[in-house]
Amino acid sequence: MARGGHAASGPAPDPNALRRERKTDQAGWRTLPAEGRTGPLPEWPLTTPSDREADLWEDLWVKPQSLMWEELGQELEAALFVRTLAEAEQADARVDVKKMVRPYLDSLGLSVQGMLRNRWKIARLADEPAEPAAPAVRRPSARDRLKVVPNGEGA
Repeated sequence: MARGGHAASGPAPDPNALRRERKTDQAGWRTLPAEGRTGPLPEWPLTTPSDREADLWEDLWVKPQSLMWEELGQELEAALFVRTLAEAEQADARVDVKKMVRPYLDSLGLSVQGMLRNRWKIARLADEPAEPAAPAVRRPSARDRLKVVPNGEGA
């Protein structure tokens, strides 16, 4: 009997997890350059784009994730996302169109969850300083809250 929920159910993969010997981790993580994609803009694969769609298309293809879309041949999916997003931005957009935007964000790695599920990380810019590790803060334990009372004294 089949078990489980949706394909994306459960927590997203964590590149910093302590257990790294899981079969699902063998694919590894891809680190994308923070500078993004610098090549020429791919040709728009759908019917003539609106001005807004053309602007979104241009903005999308400089993002680091666009390197993977190009490698995986996701130009059509990216164009469908752009068309759906442009439609969802309209004040009178239907709710079902607005709901379609989120799965596109995830599948194209444009959301945090999408980045984790695709196992993509974005590298730090060369001039960006590394964040110093915050010192571990110890929370008081139950033992810390107890008070030692000598014999005979008490409540």
